[in-house]
Amino acid sequence: MRICRPDAIPEAEGRLAKFVDHGRHGQMGWMAERMNWRGDPSALWPDAKSVIMLAEPYTPDVDPLAAVEQRDRATISVYAQNRDYHDLVKKRLKRVGRWLLEQAEDEAIKVFVDTAPVMEKPLGQAAGLGWQGKHTNLLARDLGNWFFLGSIFTTIELEPDEAEVDHCGRCTACLDICPTKAFPAPFQLDARRCISYLTIEHQGPIDPELRPLMGNRIYGCDDCLAICPWNKFAVEAKELRYKGRPELQSPELAGLARLDDTSFRAHFSGSPIKRIGRNRFVRNVLYAIGNSAESRLLPVAQSLAGDEDEAVADAARWAVERLT
Repeated sequence: MRICRPDAIPEAEGRLAKFVDHGRHGQMGWMAERMNWRGDPSALWPDAKSVIMLAEPYTPDVDPLAAVEQRDRATISVYAQNRDYHDLVKKRLKRVGRWLLEQAEDEAIKVFVDTAPVMEKPLGQAAGLGWQGKHTNLLARDLGNWFFLGSIFTTIELEPDEAEVDHCGRCTACLDICPTKAFPAPFQLDARRCISYLTIEHQGPIDPELRPLMGNRIYGCDDCLAICPWNKFAVEAKELRYKGRPELQSPELAGLARLDDTSFRAHFSGSPIKRIGRNRFVRNVLYAIGNSAESRLLPVAQSLAGDEDEAVADAARWAVERLT
């Protein structure tokens, strides 16, 4: 836990504007909306005097990069292998917030975890939790980079902590490992080439040029996080509901491709994966099948070539072409 002022990230607004002007937000139109709030937290809630930034580890107990080599199976981002972190983190923030208000009854709070136009990572650096690395994610010398962020805005005047500075040095491991070369330069990300964006946010067919580079990653991508040398100091996750469910750790592609809307919703109940819907999910699975080089998966792809969803059907036809 660290503290900063709401006006502690004056550079964020200009960086965000440049990111959007270059079109690097892709289909995420919400990033271009309310940019004044997103770029200036003090405008989001003018009465706030302090921002409490909190980090909660979800460190995996296995190497996520190992799953990428199992081409007949799927790779799901570590954070999405169990319960939706939004629900868990927000409940924790509310508990802390209630305690805080008991100490200062005439004050007010607002809690956020991806639920408002709040730039958590720059705020996390300003508060001293860590720094934004060359992969643009927040990392820390005593946490690695496997942690969720939550924020509590409050009218209470609290002493701010010292901002953290960059400790990446000459290391470029996160940039070098990116399968789709989504980093135009250190500390810059083009979401349109990022597998996390492509598998979760992008609607419709994905650029055929990028499909072979996605490998078996069907929801998110952890490569740039997993390779970071600072993870040797990563803190063990204490919340058991962040530990991957066995059925979501390298599941078989064939079974996932056969999910209809009802079975998809049941299978991913309580999971962040549920929000992308069956069609986008199966589209991703079919790209992974096309990259598997497993001829035994050909009938699975063929069976979906006439799917009602055009993006699914297109992905199935692409997979069939790759496997024949």
